[in-house]
Amino acid sequence: MAVLEICCGTIDDVVVAQAGGADRVELCAALGEGGVTPSAGFLELADQMKGLCLHAIVRPRGGDFLYSAREKQCMLEDIRFFASFGLSGIVVGALTAAGDVDTEFVQACVEEAGGCSVTFHRAFDVCREPARALEDIIRCGCDRLLTSGQAPTAEAGIPLLQKLVAQADGRISIMPGCGVTPANAAHILRMTEATEIHASASSLHRSTMQYSNAAVRMGRTDADEYSRKATDPDIVRRLREAISTL
Repeated sequence: MAVLEICCGTIDDVVVAQAGGADRVELCAALGEGGVTPSAGFLELADQMKGLCLHAIVRPRGGDFLYSAREKQCMLEDIRFFASFGLSGIVVGALTAAGDVDTEFVQACVEEAGGCSVTFHRAFDVCREPARALEDIIRCGCDRLLTSGQAPTAEAGIPLLQKLVAQADGRISIMPGCGVTPANAAHILRMTEATEIHASASSLHRSTMQYSNAAVRMGRTDADEYSRKATDPDIVRRLREAISTL
């Protein structure tokens, strides 16, 4: 059976993901930014949920994947903490200014991770030479590549995903992600012959606040502070059902 990974931005999301049948969760904060490093408290509570494989993203900020020396130090410290905690895996990625994999730093991340599984995330989708980048990621010692096939969605990226799976030839797991739904998950897996798939499985949740001040914004001026995306138990369940026959 294909592995279903759900990215979760809160502890409540993790509870919902497990109840819906997720095999693994990726712990993130600020999913609106594409995911950044989760808090220690989030990790601690998620770890109390037995029978669920936990991976955590290590990303100090949103934006591009070209990191300063200080940002890299922060990332390595986070990896050391996650590894000492006994986390199952970490999710990381970094590029050079030229758009290639930052192999020296990614290798350092893999070494710090120790026995943790290492996923190279969708920084891959904005690199300049995907075939070369895949070989670099494999040489760095990563176990898994999360990618949309350098397309807006994994379904649109099927042609490149097929090439990546063939090129990998079992040396690394290619995990399609982005725009994965119960309607297309099985199709993506069949077409690519991937054995893992990644989804947010989220829907819009309105705040239950009785009082609100719509004139104030905490971040972007166009943000709605009284609605947010959250993991939807029905979507997780339908994803699990969609891929269970593969």
